[in-house]
Amino acid sequence: MPEPKLSPIRLEGATYRIGRATLVSDLTVDVEAGETLMLVGRSGSGKTTALRLINRLLEPSGGQVLVEGRSTIEWDPIALRRKIGYVIQDVGLFPHFTVERNVTLVPTLEGWPEEKKQQRCDELLRIVGLEPAELNGRLPHQLSGGQRQRVGVARALAADPPILLMDEPFGALDPITRAEIQREFLAMRKKLGKTIVFVTHDVREALLLGERIGVMEGGRLVWLGDPEEFRASGDPRVRPYLESLL
Repeated sequence: MPEPKLSPIRLEGATYRIGRATLVSDLTVDVEAGETLMLVGRSGSGKTTALRLINRLLEPSGGQVLVEGRSTIEWDPIALRRKIGYVIQDVGLFPHFTVERNVTLVPTLEGWPEEKKQQRCDELLRIVGLEPAELNGRLPHQLSGGQRQRVGVARALAADPPILLMDEPFGALDPITRAEIQREFLAMRKKLGKTIVFVTHDVREALLLGERIGVMEGGRLVWLGDPEEFRASGDPRVRPYLESLL
């Protein structure tokens, strides 16, 4: 019999404590290849901590986190993070680097030839809805907020990592720009087939972009299901999110 395929991401009873405070408790979930898992929850519910456990910015106090079937603490941290694109709300572009240098940062570190880097940068900028000829030479302060966010997504994808972690990536944008980027994200997701864990406070965003939605509360994953199940749920832990849509 063929061996079962390993999930790209698996958390097995993952727990993270700081002193007496438990930020994530007994978190168990598989994220399948090509799936987009949305995590929603109030501030302090453990969503961002869960992301940081996956890319080993934090190490679990209990349980384990597996990436491609291997515990994160067994990975070389640099090798692990080059398999994982990471997009955050404030983008974190290097202010003195052009758009092209920001996008090709990891390929440069990996020694890609110049022509290959240029082709990859142009390809990704178009995927996220930007025109390379207009923007490659600009600095971050010369971009709009929406453009900077798109460049941040392109940079996270530059070395073609199989996993993408996104922490409130569109949260600071105005509603119109946010809707535009969400549409670009949906098209990108279908085209690239990445395994994605996406943290958001926006329930509409979770329903639009996710294939499954997980509700975090007090450091625990208290509900997990697809968008249809979410909309139909009578669970008291889901109901406040549905009421927020009214």
